Amino acid sequence: MYNASMTSWVDFFKNLKTNPNYLSLMESIEVLYKEKVVYPSKELIFEAFKLTPLETLKVVIIGQDPYHQIGQAHGLAFSVLPGIKVPPSLKNIFKEIQNDIGEPMNFQNGHLNYLSIQGVLLLNTLLTVEAGKPLSHQGIGYEGLIEQCFTFIDTLPQPIVFLLWGDRAKQYQRFIHNPNRLILTAHHPSPLSANRGGWFGCKHFSKTNDYLESKGFTKIYWKNS
Repeated sequence: MYNASMTSWVDFFKNLKTNPNYLSLMESIEVLYKEKVVYPSKELIFEAFKLTPLETLKVVIIGQDPYHQIGQAHGLAFSVLPGIKVPPSLKNIFKEIQNDIGEPMNFQNGHLNYLSIQGVLLLNTLLTVEAGKPLSHQGIGYEGLIEQCFTFIDTLPQPIVFLLWGDRAKQYQRFIHNPNRLILTAHHPSPLSANRGGWFGCKHFSKTNDYLESKGFTKIYWKNS
């Protein structure tokens, strides 16, 4: 399905235009945006792919689905725009980054585009959500799209780190077979999960950088201020 001539996300999505499941998903999205209040805004659904082109891709972080309150979701997993209160899961991510790399984080700014432009793909398993209803868009076809995405990423030649947090993200580990990969798993950073153990102290951020540097690649600058 995928070949060496596919060198961009544009190629990837162009390849899906004859896929019945993908076409059905796109039709469902059109209907949902007409009938419901859906986040993020339609033009930001695929923002993660736009900000992290294949040639820069080094790290994949998998979130669950977009934030479901007004003003939060903008197409990047775990991220919120400047001026929006940092959600609890992202606070826990910042705490672990701070403890892991030993540099202070700015807990007032949850905009993660600074990671996207360094090659961190911030991808949710579901790309849209109905307002106030988490996981409301599971089962409409995103599962197949993300599977295709993982399968495609696995064909890329460069070393890539996968950070899989929580059971939903860990399910996608079965699509990663390329030996030029590092897979790190942990509990989800949400308070309910993180406070039970398995998140704090995982040191995924320093481990990611150690791996990238061992492969001759530039590390990720995790600090946001």
